[in-house]
Amino acid sequence: MEMHQVRYFLAVAQLLNFTRAAEECNVTQPSLTRAIKQLEAELGGDLFRRERPAAQLTELGQRMHPLLKQCFDAAAGARSLASSFKSGEVGALRIALTHSIDLALLIPHLNEIRRQFNRLELRFLRGTSREVGDFLKKGEAELGIAAEIDEAWNRLDAWPLFTESFDLVVGDGHRLAGRSTIELEDLRSEQLLNRTYCEHARRISVSLREHGIEHGHEISSERDLIELVEADIGVAMVPHTSPLPQTLTRAAVAGLDARRTVSLYGVAGRQRTAVANAVMRMLRGADWREIAG
Repeated sequence: MEMHQVRYFLAVAQLLNFTRAAEECNVTQPSLTRAIKQLEAELGGDLFRRERPAAQLTELGQRMHPLLKQCFDAAAGARSLASSFKSGEVGALRIALTHSIDLALLIPHLNEIRRQFNRLELRFLRGTSREVGDFLKKGEAELGIAAEIDEAWNRLDAWPLFTESFDLVVGDGHRLAGRSTIELEDLRSEQLLNRTYCEHARRISVSLREHGIEHGHEISSERDLIELVEADIGVAMVPHTSPLPQTLTRAAVAGLDARRTVSLYGVAGRQRTAVANAVMRMLRGADWREIAG
């Protein structure tokens, strides 16, 4: 499989027209058609129904599209990194995260970036969802990561990375510790900690209240949450990717639909540094399934 074949496939999938896709890729239509036929031969089936006036993705094409898109983005990110390294450019990255996003999610990608640049300047900004939107709008950050940004600005681009569930977290000596699944009825007598810094705090509170369960305490930091749960002063609903010490255990809550989608944000049309472009492509091309659970 050649990357130009993947690029041609993605162009046709977007435009649904072989002629326009060839123009977009700056190749002749016979060359583009031949490359896609070679790709179809390698994958063992048709990727498009060649209908007029518009081509349509087959079921195989629909299934292959996200995989080939991920492959192309990852390869583009690698090329961008290699080009930046070759030019000897000093790397700089300004990234904003909401308080509920664990920085550990970025560490493998940041380590990869560090290996590619002799000098790297990183700046991390933390804030609420609205503050992250403001950081991007004002140019203080090039990229943002949040479960949701409270900003309706039409130049704000969003690329979903993964969707994860919320788990119930209790101390290892708690009566509910050790269970893989907790029933909603089990929570009625518990004091729940409300993570006010989480973008989905209000949504989770509403869902719990619909089942007759009220939050008992409000907290404003993850460290406070851990200490309160360890002391058995309360229990909490936290994202699946949130790291926990061995003194705490987590479990799914049956019957509670609590999920969030973590997205990467950027500003459309604004020039980014080589590092920001590389990180953006790496994050979009990464396989998050194992992390998100």
